[in-house]
Amino acid sequence: MRRSKVTPEMSSHESRLNAFPVFMKVEGRSVVIVGNGDEALAKARLMAQSSARLTIVAEDAEAELAAWAAANDARLLKAPYEAKLLAGATLVFAATGDEALDERIVADARAAGICVNAVDRPELCDFFTPALVNRAPVAIAIGTEGAGPVLAQMIRARIDRMLSPSLGRLATLAASYRAAVERLLPKGAARRGYWNEFFNGAPARAMEIGSFEEAQVAADILLSRQGEIVGHVALVGAGPGAEDLLTLRAHRLLMEADVIVHDALVPEAVIAMGRRDAERIGVGKRKGCHSKSQAEINELLVELGQAGKRVVRLKCGDPLVFGRAGEEMAALREAGVSYEVVPGVTAAFAAAADFELPLTLRGVASSMVFTTGHDLKGGTLPDWGKLAISGATVAVYMGRSIAADVATRLIEAGLSPDTAVAVVENASLASRRLFHGTLADLPALEAREDLTGPVMTIIGDAVAGARFDTSTALAVHDRETVAA
Repeated sequence: MRRSKVTPEMSSHESRLNAFPVFMKVEGRSVVIVGNGDEALAKARLMAQSSARLTIVAEDAEAELAAWAAANDARLLKAPYEAKLLAGATLVFAATGDEALDERIVADARAAGICVNAVDRPELCDFFTPALVNRAPVAIAIGTEGAGPVLAQMIRARIDRMLSPSLGRLATLAASYRAAVERLLPKGAARRGYWNEFFNGAPARAMEIGSFEEAQVAADILLSRQGEIVGHVALVGAGPGAEDLLTLRAHRLLMEADVIVHDALVPEAVIAMGRRDAERIGVGKRKGCHSKSQAEINELLVELGQAGKRVVRLKCGDPLVFGRAGEEMAALREAGVSYEVVPGVTAAFAAAADFELPLTLRGVASSMVFTTGHDLKGGTLPDWGKLAISGATVAVYMGRSIAADVATRLIEAGLSPDTAVAVVENASLASRRLFHGTLADLPALEAREDLTGPVMTIIGDAVAGARFDTSTALAVHDRETVAA
């Protein structure tokens, strides 16, 4: 197979665009699409994101195209194509699938001075339709001059994930404040500071949760402060370890953070998703290593927030599940520092996914318990122990060192020794290890000193529905003893 020759000039960073990107005004203007089927429908859906007046010329329109036109207030002309049907159009699309007819439409449009696009025929196009990220009035267009439409869609998907769905509403609000900002704030640093805080600070956060009124109030307060930057702390769930399980909101906040305060067990791959120039402070607890006390962490978050920093407090799993977020929120509230909580995928869910394990199962388990297991070291069985006996699924966090105590106490309380158990080390990561057994086997976990990563134990009848062909038995039973 012969390939086109690529010269150094063609691959140079200084290569020039053959199609220059522009944004054309189409509000209230006519756009004509000629075609009966899927190609015409695809262009119609694309143009429907604009405020153009859409006309579809389709002598024998397919049912889906006709239904779409009726549902989206598009004008459908069931007539043979004629050049006069292009009159007054700003843009024309030739989408018939018939090469000769598309060439005729292109020639007619050019004769009338109208820009035209022939679907899948780049050599006939005056313009190319981009892959579009729509946050109206904000729009991002990705084009490849027709060379790689699939590549353009891949890039579009990446950008789409990066941008908040509320960005368009925020931009609309910003437009209403432009005159006031120009009147009250001098050019230069003050104005730049205002808009930076507007799009990254309290107005943006309020809009993200859907409160236009709160966003307006925040914008007014910011204007009264003459663009002064106000600190903010986000308590963010880093998930169970795999960086692609991080939420989109968490990723956006990491990209905006001045400081990332992270637990020791948060993987470097997750931390690295933040701004490269962000300050990183490790505060997590590990055996044999000095770490900050919770009181010191609280003081640090307050200090950074009061200094006007945008802070991400990155916690393993979900910040509200055994993450001591309550103490940090209380400290921030008392100090008057703005904060928010961004949930993450908790380890129990990741471990269940690794095992393909249903945490609830119709007719078997309809409730769930999250615990660290340390509750079982007291003199009485915690209330959740009764739930376990009645069929609830129990997820025990960081429970390797107390596995024997957990098993003994639950069996003494009446839970069957044959109750199914699943154990996962490093849930969600490529390095994960899976073990299965029964409650009677669980004490064997305590002796497994090779398990150095976070361990999640799931106990309950629903565990029997898991997939065990990729896991290892917790305990190897003596067959002769069993037979006896």
